Amino acid sequence: MLHGHHPGWIEVISGVMFSGKSEELIRRTRRAIIGRKRVQVFKSHLDDRYSGIESLGTHDGITIPAHPIDNAAEIMRYLEEDTEVVAIDEAQFLGDGIIEVASTLANRGIRVILAGTDTDFRGEPFGSMPQLLAVAEVVDKLHAICISCGDPACRNQRFVDGKPAHYDSPVIQVGGQESYEARCRHCHDVPRRDENQTTILD
Repeated sequence: MLHGHHPGWIEVISGVMFSGKSEELIRRTRRAIIGRKRVQVFKSHLDDRYSGIESLGTHDGITIPAHPIDNAAEIMRYLEEDTEVVAIDEAQFLGDGIIEVASTLANRGIRVILAGTDTDFRGEPFGSMPQLLAVAEVVDKLHAICISCGDPACRNQRFVDGKPAHYDSPVIQVGGQESYEARCRHCHDVPRRDENQTTILD
């Protein structure tokens, strides 16, 4: 891993839902704690699916305490003076400000670990994730398994009433296995409404 007299850097863990992003974030956080680093964990207040609002949890039930925030600026507000590692989950929900916050922390010598979904249910870049990937020193893209064919999954398939969500549905809809599946590029369906017909996009 990176090191030196100025040890700050940015790591991004990206990928689709069910790919193990939060689990990997927790693993790195726990290793930092074992290494006697002072760690703070933040997460979007929108995500309370698996562990409640003041914990970061995975689909498998692994949890660690985390501070819920509404936006990236709150990270600077709650940052403690001796913090050496900042871990941030669901970075795609935190707006454009997360890029400046992550860079500011890294420039101060803090290791910044961010996890986030890099594409939305349409298969398009999600929030500020593309910019975070561009400015990070370390990037890991995780894949899930396609529920339909078993190939590596790189898309989030959203369902509404058991059917694929239309392209013009809201981008942000927090949910778990009841609303989403991991799909590969070829099994991912996003119907687009049209006055005369419905076209399926890959």
